[in-house]
Amino acid sequence: MQYRTMAEHKNISAETKLRLFSASAGHCQRPECLEALFPQEMGGDKHIAEMAHVIPRGLRGPRHEERPEEDFDPNTFDNLILLCPTCHTIIDKDPGAYSRNLLLSWKQTHLTNLAHRQGIKAYDSRDDARKAVASRMAENKAIWEKFAPVDGTAFEYDPESQAVQIWLQRVRGVILPNHYLIQSIIEANLHLATDAEQSAFAEYREHVRGLSERHICGVAGNGIRFPWELEGIFT
Repeated sequence: MQYRTMAEHKNISAETKLRLFSASAGHCQRPECLEALFPQEMGGDKHIAEMAHVIPRGLRGPRHEERPEEDFDPNTFDNLILLCPTCHTIIDKDPGAYSRNLLLSWKQTHLTNLAHRQGIKAYDSRDDARKAVASRMAENKAIWEKFAPVDGTAFEYDPESQAVQIWLQRVRGVILPNHYLIQSIIEANLHLATDAEQSAFAEYREHVRGLSERHICGVAGNGIRFPWELEGIFT
């Protein structure tokens, strides 16, 4: 079977692709795997994500016997799971071992599983929560100040310039993965946040969503700027 990457699935909407990547936080959704979908050995700027159909598009294929009797759109968010190529092959070569309910349960528990793998937890103090996000925030800010378009000191108005290429690479390979991790840490510790911090976090999530739309799905124009109030969260 020939698998298609996200970019090749033209019948799947950009909104669905974005939801899939956001829900995965940039990691394979098979619990035994959870590997990053932007591998560092590929430079960190190219993903290996594959959108696996839980129920196939046609009347044949892995798990086709579980196809609902009612009208069914196979390209919806609820029927797709984001996997690395190896795990995509594993689940489709042995569909009897990977039922529809099992695959959907992976999606439901994915962020919890990933948080456990990454050591994300709820803290008792604001200081501990702050320490958990500080280094990732500092790394993103340093990259933004150096390479971001218009504002970055090294930016050149040439799409083929080295600075632009470095910026695009850093967004996909460093900034977005950092954002996904920061989001997970803050979500696990919202009980420590003030009302103002929670408001800033809501804006931050929209900022990350806009970056994902632009750099993962190729959809521009929906993002908002990073809310700098978030820099002081938990201080």
